[in-house]
Amino acid sequence: MDIKAKIIDEEGFNRTLTRLAHEILEKNKGSKNLVLIGMRTRGEFIAERIMQKIKEIDKSEPSYGVLDVTLYRDDFRVRLKQPEISVTNITFDVNDRDVILIDDVLYTGRTVRAALDALMDLGRPNTIQLCVLVDRGHRELPIRADFVGKNIPTSINEEVRVRIKETDGEDGVFLVNAPSKI
Repeated sequence: MDIKAKIIDEEGFNRTLTRLAHEILEKNKGSKNLVLIGMRTRGEFIAERIMQKIKEIDKSEPSYGVLDVTLYRDDFRVRLKQPEISVTNITFDVNDRDVILIDDVLYTGRTVRAALDALMDLGRPNTIQLCVLVDRGHRELPIRADFVGKNIPTSINEEVRVRIKETDGEDGVFLVNAPSKI
């Protein structure tokens, strides 16, 4: 990983998740009708941590699930020779609930579009709100996040990499040079 800058360190990561939890609770007037759904892979861990913070703040535990959107992507046949499919784990009813869809980085919007399709196959939520740790711009679809940890304007030659303890052994957000496509 060719690191250009460390954007968020471990303390900043924790503060950002705490702020996002507060913003979610404020906008939704508490956690009564909330369900949190993390998008595989890093989104699921971010969602779990936000759920814990909501539990501490609001003294209630919203339902929590994990969504895999691999088969809903419009580019999975082009990008992946053999798609790596994980399990969607949503054991509660999403009908008439306020769904907070959580992911690590918002880029083109294609993953979120796939997630919306997958969610609609599960039922009809009251609302679907998007929470991302980082919004890096360069949207290809008209999608925006309701809750953003940090906006990081990037060039097309840069990527944002989120590292999280559960999978990477550390928390942090890094701006890196994109690998050349030669």
